[in-house]
Amino acid sequence: MMIDYDVKEHLHQVLDTLPQGVRLVAISKYHPNEYIEAAYAEGQRIFGESHEQELRLKHASLPKDIEWHFIGHLQTNKVKYIAPYVSMIEAVDSLRLLREINRQAERCGRVVKVLLELHIAEEATKYGLTLDDCRQLLADGEWRQMEHVRICGLMMMASNVGDQAQIRREMLTARDFFSEVKAAYFAHDDAFCERSWGMSDDYLIAVETGSTMVRIGTSIFGPRVY
Repeated sequence: MMIDYDVKEHLHQVLDTLPQGVRLVAISKYHPNEYIEAAYAEGQRIFGESHEQELRLKHASLPKDIEWHFIGHLQTNKVKYIAPYVSMIEAVDSLRLLREINRQAERCGRVVKVLLELHIAEEATKYGLTLDDCRQLLADGEWRQMEHVRICGLMMMASNVGDQAQIRREMLTARDFFSEVKAAYFAHDDAFCERSWGMSDDYLIAVETGSTMVRIGTSIFGPRVY
């Protein structure tokens, strides 16, 4: 397949806007291997997918040093398929899912990094834990006995609106909540350091509000190919 879109140019346009300490998760879902290979050739190693079957095919056929992040809503019955190789699961939205990731990672002899997904956006269609639900999950403490998952931070999606003040407000809420749970539960855990928010339309605001990982697809790969 010939690439008719300049992935290299668009990748560097994004990278040039990211300050030191902010990593790029290139969202490659619905894009062919050739696009990923073009970004890989420029040094990009972290890619995000949200469909288990698509991720499985790409993992099998692309370089093994790629760090695959699962960024979509993950059904518990799909965890077993990605547990052997996924680098991070960014959208843990329930204790039930966290338990299943731990169970499947144990079967594979791995420790899988995860982020807890917050539902802050004023949109009913978004997944994630409310702040109170997240507080309760952490306070209950069952996660402390899970030896095969490592909670590395928080993830959220801001509202899909044109109001930048609202987007900034939601991201600041996430940043402040990160500070709260870091102090309460992870003060001595250096691994709990990730704040994953910001997409193609709002990642510059995300950088201003403390994001450490931005998830960008369209600005790098263009419109969905399939």
